[in-house]
Amino acid sequence: MGFWYERFVKPALFRLDAERAHESSVRALTLLGRLAPLRKGLEAWTRLPASRRRPITAFGLEFPNAVGLAAGFDKNAVAWPAAAALGFGHVEIGSVTMRPQPGNPAPRVFRYPAQEAVINRMGFNNDGAAAVAARLRRQPGPGKRQIPLGINLGKSKVVDLDQAAQDYLASFGELGDLADYLVLNVSSPNTPGLRQLQDEARLRELVGVIGAANRSRATQPGRARVPILLKIAPDLNFHQIDAVLGVIAEFGLDGVIATNTTLERPGYFAGVHEAGGLSGAPLRWRSTGIIHYLARATGGRLPIIGVGGITDAASAGEKLDAGATLVQVYTGLVYRGPFFARDLAWALADPLRSPSRAGG
Repeated sequence: MGFWYERFVKPALFRLDAERAHESSVRALTLLGRLAPLRKGLEAWTRLPASRRRPITAFGLEFPNAVGLAAGFDKNAVAWPAAAALGFGHVEIGSVTMRPQPGNPAPRVFRYPAQEAVINRMGFNNDGAAAVAARLRRQPGPGKRQIPLGINLGKSKVVDLDQAAQDYLASFGELGDLADYLVLNVSSPNTPGLRQLQDEARLRELVGVIGAANRSRATQPGRARVPILLKIAPDLNFHQIDAVLGVIAEFGLDGVIATNTTLERPGYFAGVHEAGGLSGAPLRWRSTGIIHYLARATGGRLPIIGVGGITDAASAGEKLDAGATLVQVYTGLVYRGPFFARDLAWALADPLRSPSRAGG
């Protein structure tokens, strides 16, 4: 499959504007999700054989393999039903904001093939929480899915930071019943001021409001507490990470996603002047370093989803060896093709896989 992608599909996609290529991919997966016989056949082909199948348990959920599709690919919950057919063990949709919004002006996605990287400044373009919730209600719900579905929540751009907690709370109210887990995204660089929500006081307010609502739902008949994770930026220093971990511990969050895209411009990108978050191979070591720090700081007790710079089994394995429970990919999918997740999942499940030295 990799040969066909490299030889025919990838050149065609890369002749398109990056955002148009992305939209074409989303449409293709949406169609696959509706073609049940083809989708089920691919699910059987991509599924790990029984001899290698070791489901992973994290924050009360079971994942058939370690590899997930990161938020950003399927913002509006249209393509995710096809994710298991590509070999993913979970999928995260969004970011979803309470209010529908178009995102930032185009062009807003830029590929750098030689560096296996992307810069994007999409800006949480999505249909809004109510529309996404209505769509999800027509699809398999929690307990009826092939793989867990996470929903990534962001702040509506027009909402002031002082009202951010209530904005996230409204999205939680719309989507809480439909998610296997929820993510508070306070780390995208493409919504003005959003990263200020990682500051200790603002983060405590946000997590406190969501945590209270989550505890309340657990007292209602037919409802249960939903796992809540926090997605952090790779540009935090260790002092800031310690403050974030203090809030996570104080309010009992279920896990952390490390990391989002970076505003730093290492190496080649020092001469690139496009605004937005950098993802892909240049983020690899920074992301892995933060995972290692998180794992050591929490004694390995906090589930971590590792994201950033995964381009092959070695770069995925090093995140697991550094302390991640699961990994997610997105930019790697652009450069490696639709069955990248299957290849990674099979390689990571190989009993002969040699641990990397990333964990120290």
